[in-house]
Amino acid sequence: MSLEMKVPSPGESITEVEIAEWLVADGDYVEKDQTIAEVDSDKATLELPAEEAGIITLKAEEGDVVAVGNVICLIDTSAEKPADFKSKTTESEPEVVTEEAVPNPTPAKVAKVDVKATPIAKEMISANGINPSKVAASGSNGKITKGDIEAYLTAGVDASSSTGWGGTRDQEKKKMSMMRRNIAKRLVAVKNETAMLTTFNELDMKPIMDLRKKYKESFRESHGVNLGFMSFFTKAVTEALKLYPSVNGMIDGDYMITHDFADIGIAVSSPKGLMVPVVRNAEQMSLAEIEAEIKRLAIKARDGKMDIADMQGGTFTITNGGVFGSMMSTPIINPPQSAILGMHNIIERPVAINGKVEIRPMMYLALSYDHRIIDGKESVGFLKTVKEMLENPSSIIFGGKDPEQVLLNL
Repeated sequence: MSLEMKVPSPGESITEVEIAEWLVADGDYVEKDQTIAEVDSDKATLELPAEEAGIITLKAEEGDVVAVGNVICLIDTSAEKPADFKSKTTESEPEVVTEEAVPNPTPAKVAKVDVKATPIAKEMISANGINPSKVAASGSNGKITKGDIEAYLTAGVDASSSTGWGGTRDQEKKKMSMMRRNIAKRLVAVKNETAMLTTFNELDMKPIMDLRKKYKESFRESHGVNLGFMSFFTKAVTEALKLYPSVNGMIDGDYMITHDFADIGIAVSSPKGLMVPVVRNAEQMSLAEIEAEIKRLAIKARDGKMDIADMQGGTFTITNGGVFGSMMSTPIINPPQSAILGMHNIIERPVAINGKVEIRPMMYLALSYDHRIIDGKESVGFLKTVKEMLENPSSIIFGGKDPEQVLLNL
């Protein structure tokens, strides 16, 4: 009996997807719930699991655009499992490598490393005893392809002692994913359709760093999550949005929409690129609740389990280029929102404090905003309010005999 697998609906308003990569070959035996393909929509890359076990017949090629509801493959459910079949369901979860983990160059260690590669590339890696960390991946979502292995084997140099260049004058032309093409269109549209400006300020991080150092252990013991900087910034932003509602608004034709809530998008890095999941009703959350929600969303992004629903909506966005070493930038608005806050790296600099020069951990803040809906006075006032709250963390929540402990909900 043949089962027709159809393209499921990834989310509201999405009518088609693009086959990013088949993870199985035509005629392979697949298990139920085994990931057989990755498909791109204009909003996210999604994994497609097999609905039943059996022999698979592919009905679309990589790069094909398939409408939601169309047949993407057939599975012969009456086929028996081959005697030499090895289960692949346990390989779907990638190994999480920490910064402290150092790859061992010996082949024995390589065999233990989870390889993010196509099936053919994995066989070539195993057959040639290649350390996958030395191979430059060009496949979708950072996967090593057959061509990458061939390029490595023919390069004639040890990748560990080279700068990454192959020594050839080859060129590669690769089609952008549907999501990347949509991002490109949206970014150009933002530039063309908004009156985007950026205002800057600088922030003395010492008060937050001192508060965090003082309470980080008790905070972790009380709430089960680490106390990071992002929760402070999110809380300060929600308080400032209350004072400047237009920064939390958006334009709809001839109308301005403002929100009586703060759904804050937090830009996080993932193996599939930058994603912006939304912390909903952040204005009602404590620091511990914000930290827990950011951690939950970051883990989903890291594991490739982010749902479109996690990224929909949002009234304001925070992005932290500082984790990559950015000193200053002009972040671009995430439409239809009207503003975005950019955090940057923390650098010790000499500053004047009460008439004396001191070395302080300083951060540049940048607020990009749509001047059509937000006036300069409001943008500067908003950013100044965020700065003042973060330089006096206990002011974020008013009242209480011990403002610091009230803020941390201890």
